[in-house]
Amino acid sequence: MKLDILVIAAHPDDAELGCAGTILTHVAKGHKVGIVDLTKGEMGTRGTPELRVQEATKAAEILGLAARENLGFKDVYFQDDESHQLELIKIIRKYQPDIVLANAVSDRHPDHGKGSRLATNACFMSGLRKIETQLEGESQKPWRPQYVYHYIQNNYIEPDFVMDITPYWETKVQSILAFQSQFHDPSSQEPESFISTPDFLPFIEARAREFGHKILTTYGEGFTVEKMIGVKDLFDLR
Repeated sequence: MKLDILVIAAHPDDAELGCAGTILTHVAKGHKVGIVDLTKGEMGTRGTPELRVQEATKAAEILGLAARENLGFKDVYFQDDESHQLELIKIIRKYQPDIVLANAVSDRHPDHGKGSRLATNACFMSGLRKIETQLEGESQKPWRPQYVYHYIQNNYIEPDFVMDITPYWETKVQSILAFQSQFHDPSSQEPESFISTPDFLPFIEARAREFGHKILTTYGEGFTVEKMIGVKDLFDLR
């Protein structure tokens, strides 16, 4: 199944926090969008890998995804190296996305920067004919996405463009809260983590409002680009 957009995320919930509004915007327009989670988030303070997979499935339903996979790379320990690149190349060639959305180029969690670099390199390498891969016993054809954009996560990065997600804000929040084990729950007996504090989700809203404010709307999601964006019509610009 060919996808229009493939979101690559180091951990389950990265995509929801970073670009769920953008996903929802394009699903509503009829585009096929999928997510590949690189790890199961097994090194996270709260929850279990099995629970994270269940939560990711619930979030996928809320987002209306056409596909979601988990590559099962080792959380924290995965690298941007040949073995991991080849596994991700198989996924890119499988879904043949025109656009890839990937982790922030740098962030508080080292996996986000690593995931970003891995996605960038795999997207380029996926177009090289002399890199041979097989999926389910069949040779895959080369495929290189046209564009790779990086969603902004915890650390502030000045965006190259901002997507208006105002109509989809409430659904974005629902997709985030599908990961119940990870966020604030007064009844939880698990240890507190960086993202489980009562202030974390208000921060996510504040960031979305900040980006929205930059483009004169209520909520936005920011992205950085790898190469210059071109337009054919000045009226495409807001």
